[in-house]
Amino acid sequence: MKLDRTTITRVLAALAGLLGGAALFATDRQSTIVTGISASVPYCLVALGIALVFKATGVFNFAQGEFGTVAIFALYLARFWFPWVGYVGAMLFAVLVAVGFGLLVERAIIRPLSEAPRVTLLVATAGIALLSIATQIWLGEAQARNVEKALSRENRFNVLGINVSDQRVLGIIVMIIVVVALAAFFNRTSLGLAVLASSQEPTATELCGISVKRVSALVWGLSGLLGGLAGVLAGPTGTFTPGQLTSVGLVPGFTAAVLGGITSLPGAFLGGILISFIQALGTTTGSSIKGGPAFFTFLLLAGVLLVRPQGLLGGKR
Repeated sequence: MKLDRTTITRVLAALAGLLGGAALFATDRQSTIVTGISASVPYCLVALGIALVFKATGVFNFAQGEFGTVAIFALYLARFWFPWVGYVGAMLFAVLVAVGFGLLVERAIIRPLSEAPRVTLLVATAGIALLSIATQIWLGEAQARNVEKALSRENRFNVLGINVSDQRVLGIIVMIIVVVALAAFFNRTSLGLAVLASSQEPTATELCGISVKRVSALVWGLSGLLGGLAGVLAGPTGTFTPGQLTSVGLVPGFTAAVLGGITSLPGAFLGGILISFIQALGTTTGSSIKGGPAFFTFLLLAGVLLVRPQGLLGGKR
């Protein structure tokens, strides 16, 4: 079997992961593995949203975190204004609001700028995020708001000395379902294949009778769905603030997407888990460094961009 550079890189990455896991057990920090997996939900979902939009449209979506924050805000409002719908109803409402936000961004901003340089669209998505945060501050003031978790029990499981809450178990289950559903959508449905075709040959796709505009709307709606799920599953931690998921999830999610491969959805999922490990490890080993998790995340992002900018599983768009 011929080993190309990509295969060698992936093998080395797998070996590095195995050695890293062995090192954690050898140094009695195996609990970091549990913490990393249980806290990976927002990073994986944000990374998947970023990779999905870039793969389909070539746009870096810096508003991905705000899809989640808008969902948290909508969850809070639904619980405050319509308590009779119950928590599940409020979660569904919040996710639908996030999907609607994604569709609105595509129709009002992305579509009119579809012929503009990609850097213009990148700046536009950053502007959307800033506008969203400013609107949240204007509507709710710059203060923390209380929003309860869907499931309150904190010690459902104890793995390697770490309590895993019901909320995190729910998040992991939903995340796995989303990854499997996305894989089936892109590999086994004609609509998923149309999304891939429109990203590679938009003109030929139009000639085949597939509307690239509708495909774009679908992609941004799915991006809103992923952000909304990240918001309602990982956002409610007792309180939330304007720009919550952007401040805590955008940079790690972007780093995860780049690490796994910005054009690869499986890579984004893998990158989300790896980034969660880095964050957990930075919390335990970076006590002497202010902002340990953030420092290690930025260090990893810089290293990936310098050594292998296409990521572990990425390739040409």
